[in-house]
Amino acid sequence: MTTTDNSKHLDAQVVIKFREYVRLPYTGGAEEALVKHKLAPWENLRQQFPGIALKPLISSTPLNKLEELVKRATQTDPTYKPAQFGQFFYIPVPGDVDAEELVRALKQWRSVETVYADYPVPDPLVNAANDPRAVDQDYLDAAPVGIDARYAWNFTGGDGAGQRFIDMERGWTLDHEDLAAHSASLLHGTLLDSSRAHGTAVLGQICAVDNTVGCVGITPNVASVNVVSYHMSTRPDAMIAAISNLSFGDVLLLEAQVSVPSSTANMLGPCEVLDADYEAIRLATALGIIVVEAGGNGTNNGSTPAFDLDAYDNAAGQRILFRDPANPDFRDSGAIIVSAATSADPHTRMAWAPHGQRIDCYAWGENINTTNSNSTGSTNLYQTGFGGTSGASPIITGAALAIQGMAQASFGFRFSPRQMRAILSNPATGTAPAVTETTHIGVMPNLRAIIDNLLNITPDVYLRDFVGDTGEPHSGSISASPDIIVRPTEVANPQTSYGAGSGTENNNALGFEAEAGQDNFIYVRVLNQGGADAANVKATVYWAPVSTLVTPDLWNLVGSVTLPNVPAGEVLTVSNKITWPAAAIPGTGHYCFVGMLDHAQDPAPLPADFLNWDNFRLFIRNNNNVTWRNFNVVNNDPAPEPGVPKGFVALPFLFPGAPDKARRMQLKFINRLPAGAKMYLEVPLSLSHLFSRLQSEFIKVNRKTALLPMKPHGVALSREVLLKAKARNGMRLLVHIPDAHKQQAFEVAVAQLYQQEEVGRVSWRLVSKKEMEQRRKQLG
Repeated sequence: MTTTDNSKHLDAQVVIKFREYVRLPYTGGAEEALVKHKLAPWENLRQQFPGIALKPLISSTPLNKLEELVKRATQTDPTYKPAQFGQFFYIPVPGDVDAEELVRALKQWRSVETVYADYPVPDPLVNAANDPRAVDQDYLDAAPVGIDARYAWNFTGGDGAGQRFIDMERGWTLDHEDLAAHSASLLHGTLLDSSRAHGTAVLGQICAVDNTVGCVGITPNVASVNVVSYHMSTRPDAMIAAISNLSFGDVLLLEAQVSVPSSTANMLGPCEVLDADYEAIRLATALGIIVVEAGGNGTNNGSTPAFDLDAYDNAAGQRILFRDPANPDFRDSGAIIVSAATSADPHTRMAWAPHGQRIDCYAWGENINTTNSNSTGSTNLYQTGFGGTSGASPIITGAALAIQGMAQASFGFRFSPRQMRAILSNPATGTAPAVTETTHIGVMPNLRAIIDNLLNITPDVYLRDFVGDTGEPHSGSISASPDIIVRPTEVANPQTSYGAGSGTENNNALGFEAEAGQDNFIYVRVLNQGGADAANVKATVYWAPVSTLVTPDLWNLVGSVTLPNVPAGEVLTVSNKITWPAAAIPGTGHYCFVGMLDHAQDPAPLPADFLNWDNFRLFIRNNNNVTWRNFNVVNNDPAPEPGVPKGFVALPFLFPGAPDKARRMQLKFINRLPAGAKMYLEVPLSLSHLFSRLQSEFIKVNRKTALLPMKPHGVALSREVLLKAKARNGMRLLVHIPDAHKQQAFEVAVAQLYQQEEVGRVSWRLVSKKEMEQRRKQLG
């Protein structure tokens, strides 16, 4: 909806988070519930503060849909602590009520966990009286002056093509001559006429089109531009509305600042200082949305002090914004917080701009040439003096959109919030502030350095998907990594046994099945194709049941280990052990393993990054920080086993559905067995029709199971089937090797296809009893 409201901006409001045991209706009637269940003295409060009313903080999104977003974020991001948005309410403060007195009264309620006043503040723009304008604007130019957006335009996607973003603030002129081509819509809230100039300037910096008039944005060809307003609403409500319209890898810009609680001189800072705002931002980043957050303009009058994030104590005495490993109170929203600096190089922090370890990036905070408007909605105005953290944040947003566009065009995937923040704030590819700048404001990204040098001057660690994998995107196997090695006993010297010069570098059959009732040990082999040694590389391993598709909903954490140094030059380097505790091992047998590598300058994807189905499909081939080992070595002449025909070896596996929704899948069988071999597929009777193209005649085993005779040689495809989300279909291959060939080794594999593309595979190598005995002797 697009409406205009010229009424007074929403007055102060008091935000309340009730304790977990308090359950109030979230669509109205909360006051009555407080009274009815004797949860709080609401009537007394209303007599003390006439005209107050209790309202849900989030009204843009139904609570059940919001809970679904929280659940999805919880399932996919292991670091996300779920927020209880249903416990957040607010009281609009009548004009004759003192907000601080109301806060003090609410703090006396046992049912209240947190309460604070949220005051109306101006858009985060520096006072124009202290903002001299320059004739020329060079923030699009090469570093150290600008971010070199002009260079990024030479690369596919560097102009933002294919990307989406939403701007959250209060007003815009969306039909401005330099913006109208984007057909932007107001998705939530009402438009504040007095803020039209502010929002129009922000959009102009990011996406003013290349149309021979006016200016040009950093990413003029973004695919989708929309806006949400928190005028006549709450910021968290507007954020949730934006989140509901964004997907993994999209960008949300928060053009807002808040009055910092417990601060002096009416200090203005980033939204996440307030608890409800923080929870909304953290939900966004847990869902894979890139969030760029204006750091706020301090006292907003050009004077000092500026907001020192390191020194800030909240009402509980916690330093929630001091990013330090020794600080237990630090809370990381995952957003990219931006400060502002002078336009002239060397750049120094604007006197009012925020600083501290939590600041990730800075950009120009003055003299910005961009679009303009007025309260009547003029469509052809421009300015040369936009600034503040309002002006700096769009520059960082434009850089993020350019990087996402190039990543998607070149590699087929987009970066997660954590990865994008690491790229934009990397000192090796950013412009540092002046050496005389003693406060911390991060760096200004240099798109040329990111494009040209990121892979060449930083480590690029990887795990092989198969023997012969070079760490580049490929079309080969995606499940036969030789670099995750499982053993029931420890190895005295892993580097000697499995590293460079060991003679086992390209052996993909080093692992053993897991042994129940005892600790098992996992070793990870790592290569580095980057231009610098990688110090402190973290390797993390997950286990999953043997499945043709191994998505994060099947993963179970085994543990992590740090490799002190992985040298450049692709020297195979082996980790120390990861102990898989006996109590965590479901039983003796084979499992699939997923390995991830994380380095400060080459961050690992999070499980959340794989929830998006398209990202999962592309990551499994194109992201060399992650690999799958779904390759097992088994005895082709096993001892008799209950439920398995004599002389046959059973190879169980799952045929699962996608994690997000029902999708059509099929199986591909790759069999390389000798003459005289026999092979059956055991399937649920309900799925037997899928395999009619393989063989017309089934052998019905019981009311639930059927056997399908299969050709032991060549490739065969099943029919497509619509599998429910997270379906788990248990199957088995039953294989018999003739006596004449039992001393040889053979392989079979089952791959899962989606739209004729392989998205997972299980492989088995069937070896002789003698070879299996030799493998066990290696254990000592």
